[in-house]
Amino acid sequence: MSRLLKGLLGCLFVGITSLPCYAADPDMVLITQGEFIMGTGEDGHSDKAKELGAAKPWYVDERPRRIIKLNAFWLDTFEITNKAYSDFVVRSNYSLPQTWAENGYLLTNELLKIASVEKLRQLATETFRLDIDVRGMNKEQLLTAISKQRQSLDSLPVTGISWKNAHDYCQWVGKRLPSEVEWEKAARGEHGLEYPWGNTWDATKLNSGGGGDWEYGVAPVGSYPKGKSPYGVYDMAGNVMEWVEDWYQLYPGGKYHSKAFGNTYKVVRGGGFGGMGHYAIEHFYRSAYRFYLTPESGFNDVGFRCAKDAS
Repeated sequence: MSRLLKGLLGCLFVGITSLPCYAADPDMVLITQGEFIMGTGEDGHSDKAKELGAAKPWYVDERPRRIIKLNAFWLDTFEITNKAYSDFVVRSNYSLPQTWAENGYLLTNELLKIASVEKLRQLATETFRLDIDVRGMNKEQLLTAISKQRQSLDSLPVTGISWKNAHDYCQWVGKRLPSEVEWEKAARGEHGLEYPWGNTWDATKLNSGGGGDWEYGVAPVGSYPKGKSPYGVYDMAGNVMEWVEDWYQLYPGGKYHSKAFGNTYKVVRGGGFGGMGHYAIEHFYRSAYRFYLTPESGFNDVGFRCAKDAS
């Protein structure tokens, strides 16, 4: 019987178990209390990193390898989607991601109905990338085709948002961004796996290498079930990099010195679908790998998911 099931039974039948009683969330995965292996003991491999144009030597900011104990917490099973984020934008009158202007997601049916047939044909081919001949289509046909294509964007991770945008969304839904430590445990499991699925690289288990299999580069959330983490969290390698709460800092006991450490950059984890050239190689999808961006950054391969304390 799983730890979670025991805990839930304990909520119903007092005295069956001494485990904590957790309130289940259908959209989140429980990361159970306990120890896990964080970081790496690998050498720096600075020559290889320089050869590939990396911003820092490999592994150096992931040291030392250590055992950390965490309390239980919940983590979103999937990256936050366009649909979920659009509810936040509409209900809180929040700013729109730049990527929505590029892929047409901000163009609601109400706005599209105002457009002329000529404009709709242009949008259908240039913005919504419909692979059909639209020249003979009337307005109703165009609106139907565009609406269907726009709905297909609902399940894509929201991208092009800053750290603050991600932070504000999580607060709005009563959650928070995960810490860097929490993110790594959820990705690697208790035993410090190299990748969410195990210790051997497998390009079929994630969206990487430029995202060529997907129209917009990014894949619908949950498209790679074989790449799930030990806790059942999807897309923790590839698809989009994910904002976490922390500033980019030296780990306790670490000896690597970087001008980037401090309160200038926020950490992103997991590796994107490969829109940044050499970052499509396997090293950058390792669960211990740390990348960093200014909090104001917003790219088409950066998204997020939320966490919350277990109670």
